Amino acid sequence: MVQSLNLKALASLTSIIRRPYLVSPHVFVKTISDIDYRKLRDECGIRGVIFDKDNTLTAPYETTTHLNASIGLRNAISVFGIDQVAILSNSAGTKDDPNYEDAVKIERDMGINVIRHDEKKPGGLDEVMKHFEDSVIEPYQLCMIGDRLLTDIVFGNLYGMLTIHCLPLCTGKDNARDNKIASLIRPVENGALYGNWFGGRIVRNKTIPHKIWAGEESCEIVLSKQAKNVNDSDKMKSN
Repeated sequence: MVQSLNLKALASLTSIIRRPYLVSPHVFVKTISDIDYRKLRDECGIRGVIFDKDNTLTAPYETTTHLNASIGLRNAISVFGIDQVAILSNSAGTKDDPNYEDAVKIERDMGINVIRHDEKKPGGLDEVMKHFEDSVIEPYQLCMIGDRLLTDIVFGNLYGMLTIHCLPLCTGKDNARDNKIASLIRPVENGALYGNWFGGRIVRNKTIPHKIWAGEESCEIVLSKQAKNVNDSDKMKSN
């Protein structure tokens, strides 16, 4: 599938220039398998989990869960239930997906719902809230997890969700099918946020607080010591 230009992301650049801290996630992990989903539910007020797909759950444009994400997805579904876990992709389930064929295939192969939405991230809130309407009253009760700062994390932060940023699952030759624009922009956005320069440090220090989760010091949602010990240079290894 060829992704069309993400006009919503371009339009949001004005907001990001005014409020650059929108790109700063609450938590960083290597993969989604490093997250304590039970604490998300029991101590952070989270009632639903939204995953990006490509390079968060799967290799780009694949419909099988990547080995490094399989435990995380299984744990999320076990804790929250299948109806409270969903994919919000900027390819499958959008107007770039004729008759939602890719969305249907993902749901069949991966056993997880794909939210249909006309507006790409960081748009799409109305469709997300409708999907979770039986359990979620306010966006802060949702957790957005993905590998892209300018789409996944900005989307979550715009609406007060808990945001978790992960490294892309695939790099080098394994990432050959990645969206070309994403593969070019990802290292720039990661470098700008996590780079050892005053601008990145200022933005990280102004991360938007979540309404319930008070921080890793009071409620650790990163599981392993290895996952916690990720330095900023590792975070910039995005291709």
